[in-house]
Amino acid sequence: MEKAEAKTRIEELRNTLKEYNRRYYVDNSPVISDMEFDFLMHELETLEREWPEFYSPDSPTQRVGSDIEDNNKGGFVQRAHRYPMLSLSNTYSKEEIIEFASRADKILEGREFSYCCELKFDGTAICLSYSHGLLVRALTRGDGQKGDDVTTNARMISNIPQHLKGDYPEDLEIRGEVLMPYQAFDKLNEERIRQEEAPFANPRNAASGSLKLLDPQEVKKRGLYCTLYHIPAQSPAASLADSHSALLDKAAQWGLPISEHKRICRNIDEIIEFIDYWDVKRKELPYATDGIVIKINELDCQRDLGYTAKSPRWAVAYKFKAERACTKVLSIDYQVGRTGAITPVANLEPVLLAGTIVKRATLNNAEQMALMDIRINDSVYVEKGGEIIPKICGVELSLRPSDSRPAVFPSECPDCHSPLVKAEGEAKYFCPNSKLCPMQIKGRLLHFTSRKAMNILAGESTIEQLYNLGLAKSPADLYELTAPELLSLEGWKERSALRFLDSLRESKKVPFERVLFALGIRYVGEQTAKEIALHFGNMDKVLAAGEQELAEVKDVGDVIAQSICEFSADPQNRREVERLAASGLQMEVAEQAGKISEELAGKIIVISGNFSVSREEIKTLIERHGGKNSSSISSKTTFLLAGSKAGPEKIRKCEELNIPIINEEDFRKMLPEEMRKEEIVSELSLF
Repeated sequence: MEKAEAKTRIEELRNTLKEYNRRYYVDNSPVISDMEFDFLMHELETLEREWPEFYSPDSPTQRVGSDIEDNNKGGFVQRAHRYPMLSLSNTYSKEEIIEFASRADKILEGREFSYCCELKFDGTAICLSYSHGLLVRALTRGDGQKGDDVTTNARMISNIPQHLKGDYPEDLEIRGEVLMPYQAFDKLNEERIRQEEAPFANPRNAASGSLKLLDPQEVKKRGLYCTLYHIPAQSPAASLADSHSALLDKAAQWGLPISEHKRICRNIDEIIEFIDYWDVKRKELPYATDGIVIKINELDCQRDLGYTAKSPRWAVAYKFKAERACTKVLSIDYQVGRTGAITPVANLEPVLLAGTIVKRATLNNAEQMALMDIRINDSVYVEKGGEIIPKICGVELSLRPSDSRPAVFPSECPDCHSPLVKAEGEAKYFCPNSKLCPMQIKGRLLHFTSRKAMNILAGESTIEQLYNLGLAKSPADLYELTAPELLSLEGWKERSALRFLDSLRESKKVPFERVLFALGIRYVGEQTAKEIALHFGNMDKVLAAGEQELAEVKDVGDVIAQSICEFSADPQNRREVERLAASGLQMEVAEQAGKISEELAGKIIVISGNFSVSREEIKTLIERHGGKNSSSISSKTTFLLAGSKAGPEKIRKCEELNIPIINEEDFRKMLPEEMRKEEIVSELSLF
């Protein structure tokens, strides 16, 4: 390879890997497999060794992939790690494990040492700090030097202890992984699919996304689980033992969640035996693992081996190859969702994969179908591994029938036959016949009755029956059903009719934000509906709001604002809302529960920058004292609460509009005297 060619390829790989890192760590939506990413990284490492003149400290080979969002859009305060939080070098080759052991033996000059072999958990990294036995901080890996402060959310994970027990050290830092067990993952994805939201590809993405949610109570519902596996050798607590495994045993005695699946190995043969055992046995675990971590066990050896720019020299990860199978595409269905989105689904010849029979695989959209050129009767490779949702990852072209033809994405709705449309910038095609398309109508009814919306006892078969008989064409029709009507239907008994009508009556108590979510406005998810409801207070104000006013609400951008305005402008939608209101549904926000005072009543506050506590705690504080949070500066803003590194654009706009800018100290003086202290403010996050 010529020098110019090498430089071009290095730059190309760096840009590509940075983008893949962002998709993986920030968006929690990877676009390639771990193995494909690792191969690209190894190619870059090789080129940089061959052409050292192109060294760059910003190269992905020199930096840990960062989960910190640009401009801190995630709303979390960043704090520095006491000790760098690095990633592990990894390999798919047992020969490279032998090379790792040989290098360590050479550097340690023949000293005797052992290996601690552990499962490599497929989750998101976390660092916990305890002071005098109390949990005081939880940070994500971030960029290795600093991480997002997710302490409030970590407190919502049931097996992370708030207080240590026994003879614990005064100061302790311990690191590990936050996981989402398969059972919680399946439950979450089932709910997301019902709401026509994109399901998480795997438990790691779901765990990472859940840990960074802005609502701690929502984090609590996600069923996250933590396992801890490392106390930094340079930390004070490491002086309590001579080996890594002994430290972990002590941590377990202090009440910390330490994995029981570790083994001390004395040689390579024992390491390989451990790898081979868990490559099979891991399929029985209730959570995802993707490899084995091999660590030099003795802490003095770890200190002597030291670190590279991004990885410890005393540890390596062996990664399992993703399990895949080859099967045939029997047919392709095109499903119509409640928003009109058309989703292609491949029906497969049943195949056993990772312990389950796989029969279907979502193809996402027309672009993916065209990109992979998936055809009926093709033999395709289906992969799970860490991907719990079956994914077609390739076509075996050598087995393609000679008379095969490319799959043709439909030009009209498979249900109502309306011509499909595709908006600019969107990947999916949509059926525009939202008022008359049967699948869309039934989809909206199912969404309206779902647990997170109105929680009405009506499954798919009930909705199908009521729709086909003309008894329910819209949500408001449900509230006009009577017991005699229901008892006249096939399969309905007195008990089932009474339970259904009772659930309708109970749904009238559902708070306004869930009613707004239940309406099924395109792009308005559960959290967005809550923000809109809190901002406007009642349905009349939501329907009267313009795009600019809507766009000022947290989590609402131009696309969502436009969608809400289109909904509001439709006379049929307005009549539907009027009918629901007349049926007794909640159309305004109830008096805020748990309010402490009215000191900030009537004040619209925008916050920017970093504070002594997390932004979410500041926002909760504002709401609990009667104030309203807003995401952007407008003429209605009362003041900007500016922390360190406040956004210059927000400050400039405040100066233009003559809006006061106050700091955290002055803000606390507005609160009742007994609520001004930082430690009391922090307690609010636990409500």
